[in-house]
This record gives sequence, C-alpha cells and structure tokens, in this order.
Amino acid sequence: MPSKDLSSIGVPTLERTHLERASEHIELAIDDAMASLPKAEHLSAHDRRGIIARYTAVLEGNFIYWMTATYLSVSSAEAQEIIKDNLLEEVRDNHPGMLRRFAVAAGGNSTDVDRMAIHQDLQAVRAFVARLATLQLILMMAFFEGFIQRFMPYLADLAARQGSRETEYTDVHSVVDIAHTQGLLTAFATELELQKDPVSSPTLYEGVEVLRSLIKTIIRP
Repeated sequence: MPSKDLSSIGVPTLERTHLERASEHIELAIDDAMASLPKAEHLSAHDRRGIIARYTAVLEGNFIYWMTATYLSVSSAEAQEIIKDNLLEEVRDNHPGMLRRFAVAAGGNSTDVDRMAIHQDLQAVRAFVARLATLQLILMMAFFEGFIQRFMPYLADLAARQGSRETEYTDVHSVVDIAHTQGLLTAFATELELQKDPVSSPTLYEGVEVLRSLIKTIIRP
C-alpha cells in the first residue's frame, strides 16, 4: 500500500492550531504505518522472526538514547519533567530487559543480517537526533510512542505464532505509551510557547518522516 502524503498538513501560526495539526499529522502517520503491516497469518516463520529481530535491534539500544536526547533538547521545566518521568519509567522498570526477554522467547535474536538491513535508515535517525531540534524531536518521539502502542497487538501476535508465551513487554507498552504520547504533545505545546521565530511547517515533521522510513524497513527490509 503506498504511503500517504502527509506534507499537505500545514502549520498555522496559532499555538492551539499548531498542537491540533501536530496531533493530526502524527495520527495519520501512525495510521499509515499500521496499514502497511502485512497480515500476520500470511507471513512465514522466517518473516515473523525477522520483524521481531529488526524491531528489537532498533528499540533495545536506541529508544532511551533518543528520549534522553529529547530531554536534553527542551528548555521548559514542564517539558523536562514530562520527559524525565518517561525516562525514569524506562530505566526503573527495565524496559530493555523486557524487550530482550520477549525477543529471546520468540526466537527473535538480532543477527548481523538483521542489523545491516536497518543500518542505513537507523543511521539517518541517529543523525537527525544528534541535531537536538527540539520541536521536531518531540514530535518524532510522540509518533514513536503512539506507533509502539498501536503496534503491540500485532507484535504479540507474531510472537505467539512463533510459540512464545512471553507477553510482559507487549502488555506493558500497549497501555503506558498512550499516556507517553499525550505527555509529549503537552511538552510540544509548552516548548512552542518559547519559540521566538515562526515555526516552519516544511521542517516540523522531519523527525517523524525519517523515523517512518526506519519503521518501513523494520517491516519490509
């Protein structure tokens, strides 16, 4: 299914409309990513394993790093507190450990082939994150949290078809990431108030788009 063109969603000058349009853009991007998923029942065991392994290769070593970069990029106390709470939950509850147990139980350990499949798109996201572009980075992570929450039932289905009974990771993230997405949108609105220059709509969703490309590679390398 071809990707939707999200570039036509403009960003008017009013703060409230900025937030509304950002929420709309993210929802459309998530819908598009979900619509691109192949039906689980049509996938071979090899294909199911590959999606789990590539997803794990991206999330396990990068999610906390990217959220930390988001924390470093913001200026307002409210945004810092929102993102700090997210990071504390990730670290305190050992979310990378949850993901590792999930991948192992489903036979989804990442191989060199899996890591090379995502290498180019992953490096593009890392290069974007390194810029610490506050608004764009917050929206990228809001999109990521929202996608992960919507993706969890599909990922759990893949693992179950692989014979896994380990569901802690998918159970937790199908719930907590709803609040995480909303929190990041609140952080976006807070940081928007601090912007002295007009926000450029062509670049506001740059992080969302570079991450969408990586997700497409996770699903269909």
